[in-house]
Amino acid sequence: MNRRQFVLSVGMGAGLAHASQTQGTQSPPEKKRKVIEVQPDGPVVSGPISPMQIGTSAQLFIERSIVRDSERVWFTLHPGVKHLRNPVIRADRDWEGWRVKTYGNAIFDQEEKVFKMWYRSEPPPGYFPAGGDYSYYAVSKDGLEWEKPLVGTIPSLKPGFRHNVVLECQHANVFKDYAEPDPSRRYKAVLDAKPGEGEAVNPKHTFVSPDGLHWSRLSKKPVIDAVGDVTTAYHDEYRQIWVLFVKRHVIVLGQQRRCVGLMASKDFVNWSPPRSMFLPDYRDDAGSLGRVQRVQALLDMPISPELLNTQYYGTGAYAAESCVVAFPWIFTMSNGGETSSKGPIEIQLAASRDLVNWERHFRTPCIQTGAASEWDSGLFYTQSQAFRHNDEVWLYYSASNYTHGLDNQRGQDRTKQTASIGLVKWKLDRFVSADAGVEGGVLTTEAFTHGGSHLELNARVRPGGSIRAEFLDATGRPIKEAGLSGPCTGDNLRSRVAWSNNPGIVDRLKGKPVSLRFHLRSAGLYSFAFRS
Repeated sequence: MNRRQFVLSVGMGAGLAHASQTQGTQSPPEKKRKVIEVQPDGPVVSGPISPMQIGTSAQLFIERSIVRDSERVWFTLHPGVKHLRNPVIRADRDWEGWRVKTYGNAIFDQEEKVFKMWYRSEPPPGYFPAGGDYSYYAVSKDGLEWEKPLVGTIPSLKPGFRHNVVLECQHANVFKDYAEPDPSRRYKAVLDAKPGEGEAVNPKHTFVSPDGLHWSRLSKKPVIDAVGDVTTAYHDEYRQIWVLFVKRHVIVLGQQRRCVGLMASKDFVNWSPPRSMFLPDYRDDAGSLGRVQRVQALLDMPISPELLNTQYYGTGAYAAESCVVAFPWIFTMSNGGETSSKGPIEIQLAASRDLVNWERHFRTPCIQTGAASEWDSGLFYTQSQAFRHNDEVWLYYSASNYTHGLDNQRGQDRTKQTASIGLVKWKLDRFVSADAGVEGGVLTTEAFTHGGSHLELNARVRPGGSIRAEFLDATGRPIKEAGLSGPCTGDNLRSRVAWSNNPGIVDRLKGKPVSLRFHLRSAGLYSFAFRS
């Protein structure tokens, strides 16, 4: 399959069902799923691209392939809101060492109604065999106050010592698979395991567990071998696939850089070969100097202009209804010492409908960085998969008060340098909005077919403003019998659009090629969806 065939066949946003009101990785009802077939070189799903088949899925403006054109409308990035109690997890156990990081995942367990997290720390000498990477386990009733239960399953060097270490790995990408019929495989993980005989450094293996604590290796051989040390993964409940992100080293614009490769699996056993996710470009590099200078106080060496560039250290993900939202870890290399390349890492946003074509309209942080004196000023990493909790998107992240390359040299003094874990939230799907001012603006979509009986808007309308909608045919001409809708006002995740003169028009246009024209005034529109 060539690239064009791959792109045309994926069409992940096409015909996706309305998300159920579940949280975490619980799957929607079977009848509402869109099954993706995994071929040897990637995930594919059949179906035409034009008109776009949006079914009853919410269309987010973080990904703009559905936008035909706009007038007097601009798009705004909305950084997540940091919780006031951040950081919510600190290195406060003797066997954790001097820092903790989200080199793993957090979930809200739908069955047990509790938050669970697998995170990374580095035990000091004497607790566990030296040279290994270890993942720890924590639980919480509210996602803010975390307990570290002494349920560790990794043998300690101290006989009878109780702890919370449950895996020997660097990245514990753990998920609870509610649809798994085998209780011994209810929990699944993709991680960079300790190399076995004949395996290269950093082999990626799959593991299973009945409880998230006791693990056994599932894969007989590495999913992928001899790739970089950063591995993240997510489970896409809407598209029914598992996706693995791996660090790769690629020559870009004449320099070797860290980048991200993407693999996919339908059955958690057979994985597609890695393909590049996206590569640094001139726009990335143009922002390098500004990003480095903002953390100048944390650097121990002058900026080296010949080394200054942008790299992708890893990424987290969020499975939205119409697209996949990624949280790439943007590493800006400022100079290089004897032990490591140096520079800050920040979190930005990307989005894709098909996991091949990625849009990155904003090159600024979606998690705002703190001042040089604050805990979250130097390095940022995210959990592997953000999740929906009620009507919010939750993303745990770790941050530090030092930059990359300095932790190896000066990081053993917990009183001066450390990394901790925080929480950032968005209201449901409110990553990017299409905005218009008091003079009004117009946004028109591409042609699509829908499967709903009414239209809902996720929007924030300021006092005196409104959003109205009208149906167009595939050529862009107004459908006269539909007319202009009544106004939507207020701040609402599900503002229902009404056509008082033709109340059944949405249902009558179901399955027919149409487009929408939104008339916005003093308003921001985050997404729209046709619901049943």
